[in-house]
Amino acid sequence: MAYSARELLARIIKCEAGGEGENGMKAVASVIMNRVHTAYGEYQRLGQGDLRKVIYQPCQFDCVKSTIGGQPNNQNIWSNPPEQIHYDIADWALAGNRLFTTGDALWYFNPFKPNCPYIFPASGSGEFQVKVGKHCFYNPTDFYFET
Repeated sequence: MAYSARELLARIIKCEAGGEGENGMKAVASVIMNRVHTAYGEYQRLGQGDLRKVIYQPCQFDCVKSTIGGQPNNQNIWSNPPEQIHYDIADWALAGNRLFTTGDALWYFNPFKPNCPYIFPASGSGEFQVKVGKHCFYNPTDFYFET
């Protein structure tokens, strides 16, 4: 199914951060849009300013996988239609807004523990910026610019 950019962003916001409150959803939307608009590194090369390419880039978002570890993934963008709040946040992000606390973050993840590692991922591409809800957000390091 081919979703519009607005629909696709609303669906991934719900799937990736639906339980994180408004700021958590805005933080995830900010990262996605930072990836769309970055002028360097892998997201610029692979995404080329295209929201669809960023969201469907392999190995980036569990919510666009139909299976994980050989098991059906019921928590995906196809089986969880967005609600009005998700469309509102998608509109907010598509209009150029970003949650200021996330800075230039290009990554986030839930460490399932109270503290966020300072460097993420293991390659050292990102350094800790802020924790919003249960997710840790990471800005690119100088190393990322070389990827």
